[in-house]
Amino acid sequence: MKITVIIPCYNEAKAITKVIKGFPKKELKHNGFDLDVLVIDNNCTDKTAELARKAGARVIEEPKKGKGNALHKGFANLKPDTDYVVMIDGDNTYKSQEIARMIEPIHSGFCDVVMGSRLTGKMHEGAMRRFNLAGNWLYTHLVRLVYRVNVTDVLTGYFAWNRKKIDRLAPQLKSSGFAIEMEMITKMAKMNFSVYSVPISYHPRTGKTNLRPIHDGYRILKQFGNSLGWQPSVKLDKEVGGEDQA
Repeated sequence: MKITVIIPCYNEAKAITKVIKGFPKKELKHNGFDLDVLVIDNNCTDKTAELARKAGARVIEEPKKGKGNALHKGFANLKPDTDYVVMIDGDNTYKSQEIARMIEPIHSGFCDVVMGSRLTGKMHEGAMRRFNLAGNWLYTHLVRLVYRVNVTDVLTGYFAWNRKKIDRLAPQLKSSGFAIEMEMITKMAKMNFSVYSVPISYHPRTGKTNLRPIHDGYRILKQFGNSLGWQPSVKLDKEVGGEDQA
């Protein structure tokens, strides 16, 4: 079984080596999993790409800035034999050592998608500002109430998917920036994917943040609203062999 990890990066030279080397490759191999680490160089101006290659990752460039753009590139470059897909940020806030916890519920058939929950996990001091924490709680409760999906952290940057679900989801995604997480969870809910959360640890980031809380928070809220009237394209779903959607 192969796991492909997508790491969207914009100037993460201070942390990317730790993230890549943190994956427990020997333990995964022992349990029958091969690991393919794919770093998306999102127009970096530092040594992120060079350091990622030295650490053993594949590196692909995406010149159009934005986390959503980087993820689109990653989804388009999955190897054919990929069974599971993981997304993790490159700033070392999420721990790559915890990847097995993300994969197990999918591998065992419990669900289609796992989201790592910081809000019900181990939040380390200084990892998230109170303003951002309040925003996360608000958005999470809104999504649970309106979209009826059983998750506890809708803005997490740690996801795991069954590959077949990514093949269906990726063509439906449009966001270019930080609203991509909100777009994914709301559209997965509309597509009736089985999505659950597992608790994870969350640490202060290494390096400078690229998130703009007010600006990006507005875009996230706008995406929440835009998805209310959205329905998946049956044509796109059929093209990748998915089930018909109403």
